[in-house]
Amino acid sequence: MSITQPLWTLGEVIALFDGVFFERYQTRLVKGEDEPLYRPADEQTPYHQIIFAHGFFASALHEISHWCIAGAERRKQEDYGYWYLPDGRNAEQQLAFEKAEIAPQALESLFADASGREFHVSVDNLGGDVAVDRDAFAEKVSARAAYYREQGLPLRANAFCWALARYYRHQDPLEAAIRQGKAILDKSLQDADP
Repeated sequence: MSITQPLWTLGEVIALFDGVFFERYQTRLVKGEDEPLYRPADEQTPYHQIIFAHGFFASALHEISHWCIAGAERRKQEDYGYWYLPDGRNAEQQLAFEKAEIAPQALESLFADASGREFHVSVDNLGGDVAVDRDAFAEKVSARAAYYREQGLPLRANAFCWALARYYRHQDPLEAAIRQGKAILDKSLQDADP
């Protein structure tokens, strides 16, 4: 099927995310200027923010993938309470970075696929003094994505992936894609509640 929706505009991905999740999770997707950041609600901003870098569609998908994995306690902490070392990591730091990035990048790859976009892994260590095996990392990300396809995605990731696919792949109107994503979320939550 050919894609006739506007391709990959920030307005649509923000509307899809906010439409599926804001009511239940009080979380918004926000275009940032510099580095990405997850910021929990505070006195100045009464909702949680997933801030993605420089208005890049891929950055939005990547930051959403981190949010989809983070548990309730992690979502109360800035950047989910995780460390992040910028470019220039040594071999041990790079290994830890890659280990932490396998699952989020696997989800990002599934989101990209649902959106009809090409996905590229990121080893994100431009100034590092260590050789990075991009192909080995890509294989690990691909294996985790295959695992998610077989075993099922995390709850929020499944709802978002569904909304993306309905909008971009099936050409549903934005409101219908949002309703579908919310329905997946609601059904999964009802099934989990005894």
